[in-house]
Amino acid sequence: DEMNLHVPQSHETRAEIQELCMVPKQIVSPQKNAPVMGIVQDTLCGVRKFTKRDTFLRRDMVMNLLMWVPSWDGVIPCPAILKPIPLWTSKQIMSLIIPNINLIGFHSAHPDGENTDISPGDTKVIIEDGELLAGILCKRTVGSSAGGIIHTSMNEFGPSITMDFFNGCQMVVNYWLLHNGFSIGIGDTIADNITMNQINDSITHAKKEVAKIIAKAQNNQLECLPGMTIRESFESLVNRELNRARDNAGKSAEKSLKEFNNVKQMVVAGSKGSYLNISQMTACVGQQNVEGKRIPFGFKDRTLPHFTKDDHSPESRGFVENSYLRGLTPQEFF
Repeated sequence: DEMNLHVPQSHETRAEIQELCMVPKQIVSPQKNAPVMGIVQDTLCGVRKFTKRDTFLRRDMVMNLLMWVPSWDGVIPCPAILKPIPLWTSKQIMSLIIPNINLIGFHSAHPDGENTDISPGDTKVIIEDGELLAGILCKRTVGSSAGGIIHTSMNEFGPSITMDFFNGCQMVVNYWLLHNGFSIGIGDTIADNITMNQINDSITHAKKEVAKIIAKAQNNQLECLPGMTIRESFESLVNRELNRARDNAGKSAEKSLKEFNNVKQMVVAGSKGSYLNISQMTACVGQQNVEGKRIPFGFKDRTLPHFTKDDHSPESRGFVENSYLRGLTPQEFF
């Protein structure tokens, strides 16, 4: 659209721009005293894969990666494994980029009740004197969250060192990801047969429950919920049942996806997507709401001309039982 150029015309203005307006000075915002910048997207997804326990690097890869470390002192660290060939861990390379801070944090998939020193799933992040000893880095530690690496580094060492961490982390991880590869295919959205049967059962069960609620309403047997009219109670009960079906379908789909599923990896890393996206791709898109209610009747007692009048069934009122993988019917798409 347009670009504006502001030219500082005196030494005083140049100093102000340098000390107040430069990007590194804006990493932590005075609004909430937490970072407003963090590692995102490709690098965030890559840094989680990169810092896993089973990522080992050969000498040629280590040489290549060290070239991208901004503050590298020219000394190659001692390999973690010497025989049969020297192998370095990804945590060793990451430790060269992390500033000299101490931090204990947790990965987004850390189990609630677990409080051991070293976690079996490598979900407890331990950094001592800038050395990543354990843990997988994710949005909680390298994102724009309070108390993460970026926040701690900014408080301890200031904007310049923090900027070096940003640059180093992105260059090293992106270069490694370029060689390692990461892409999402149709295969990542397909659940196994057992899961698909569970999903179909849960949707069928929900439709039967909704049919019972409709029958009750037609026979004047429906009781009002507190503070609602009979029509509002009916809508609330139906909506609750259909949303429950979508959530159950989503949970089944989520459980069936393996650890190395690419969509799940992105969600766990926090780089893109959510478990709702997974359930809509794999299981069912679910109830479409307008202003918190099911799709209202538009003209002459129905939502679309493809339905009969006074049709209160889930399909007519905006419930999409297909997934994006299976494809939507014309009515559902509309």
